[in-house]
Amino acid sequence: MSSSEEGESANPSPCPAGPAAAAAVAGAAGVGVGAAAWPRRRCRDVFWLVVFLLHLLVFGGALALTGLNRFGQADRFNIDRFTNLTAAPRFAGSPEPAQEAPPPPSLEAEEVTPKSELTESYWPYYGAAGAVGTALAWAWLAAAAGKKDGGRVVMRAAVHSLTAYLAVVSVLCFWGKHFFWGVAFAVGGALHFLYVMSVLDRFPFTMLVLQKAVRMVWELPDVMRIAYAFVLVMLCWMALWSFGVSGILAFHIPNGGQWWALLIFSVSLFWTGAVLSNTVHVIVSGMVFLVLIHGGQAAASMPPKPLLKSLQYAVTTSFGSICYGSLFTAAIRTLRWEIRGIRSKIGNNECLLCCVDFLFHIVETLVRFFNKYAYVQIAINGQSFNRSARDAWELFQSTGVEALVAYDCSGAVLLMSTILGGLITGTCTGVWTYFKQSDKAIMVGSTSMLMGMILVGVTVVVVESAVTSIYICYAEDPRLIQRWDPDFFDQMSEALHQRLQYRSARAHQILNSRLDQLPNTSSI
Repeated sequence: MSSSEEGESANPSPCPAGPAAAAAVAGAAGVGVGAAAWPRRRCRDVFWLVVFLLHLLVFGGALALTGLNRFGQADRFNIDRFTNLTAAPRFAGSPEPAQEAPPPPSLEAEEVTPKSELTESYWPYYGAAGAVGTALAWAWLAAAAGKKDGGRVVMRAAVHSLTAYLAVVSVLCFWGKHFFWGVAFAVGGALHFLYVMSVLDRFPFTMLVLQKAVRMVWELPDVMRIAYAFVLVMLCWMALWSFGVSGILAFHIPNGGQWWALLIFSVSLFWTGAVLSNTVHVIVSGMVFLVLIHGGQAAASMPPKPLLKSLQYAVTTSFGSICYGSLFTAAIRTLRWEIRGIRSKIGNNECLLCCVDFLFHIVETLVRFFNKYAYVQIAINGQSFNRSARDAWELFQSTGVEALVAYDCSGAVLLMSTILGGLITGTCTGVWTYFKQSDKAIMVGSTSMLMGMILVGVTVVVVESAVTSIYICYAEDPRLIQRWDPDFFDQMSEALHQRLQYRSARAHQILNSRLDQLPNTSSI
């Protein structure tokens, strides 16, 4: 690359804003005040909105039923008779089992019910889990985004302490003779350690991006209040969810039926938590984009009541898209991180590289239609989820910013904070349960861990949405970042130049190695 080309790559000229940014600027900045500053939007992905609302209705009724069935009285609605359906079937022609005479009724037996068969025996454990998770969520947001330099300490603590904490939880599981869970947490700690080692060179740039995102959130205290409010909303749903799950724990289902029921209700809770978290994501993304477009929250061109408008769009016209994306985005993103970490450390093993590349291309195809940057496009232009995800990914690829996005590990670092919060919540609740009812400690601890992760995730997404908005704005028009923070713009441009050079050199090396394997072919 010539010196002139290198200078242009290191400090790329600001590209014109794309259609999404142009529409946002026209809609948000073109008119001074009033309703005209906000263009009208259509409801998107209505089918998934209906599915989510039906899911809440069905699961909410089921949770209320299972909780009330053993609240104050065992088998209030006579549901125990359905457990006989899982018993061993009786073949045709076999004699019916002899019916034993029922024991004489006892007044004491009718009045006294074992505590382990009542909903209220387990509900306090989940109340403690909700309290611990809420305290951790609010403390994380206050420590990370409460001041400009608070992000560095919190992020480093999450990265360095998660492996050690997984090891501690593994030891506790072995001590309680739960060998499967002990091995599972030990393997999780080992995988986390290997992942951190594989991306250690990316942490300086990741910390830089996180610090700037924290600074952006620190300048917008209103979005932090939104996150605090959504934690309370999530806590209200968890009160009903834990009430029903407590009834399941008190309900004796043979053949592992309790675990299957907990799994189904945990998936429901995960989807509900993801929807609330991504709603916060859309609200914060809309605010960050408006601040960067108009040059500050106090700018004269700023639309009136921008936070309320972002909240209105997020919970009305864009809510169906949020429900749809929340089903798949988290799983695909986590899988992509793991494959990228493995792919970068394979070396020259062609067979293994071929297998990983096959998986990598499948995941990359899914990422094209399911990625977290879609939520920024949803906040900007109100399009459907798949179209927003595709537009965001094509924008990254056309501008080369995808190389910078792939190099950044901020999403993984924030996920570590979420997992750590869930582990602390699950450990506190699980240890308390172990000393009260040891046979239910793993069930209560694992579900409490999920509650803690969701509550902490609602606040962590505030910083993550600021990160995604910064990348979208840099790809749409680098001048937005240059006007907001010139030093950060120079650092991002230099990092992008280095990543593009690295990719070019790696592609050149791979092509030469493959050509060398062909007969009578010289190196390029």
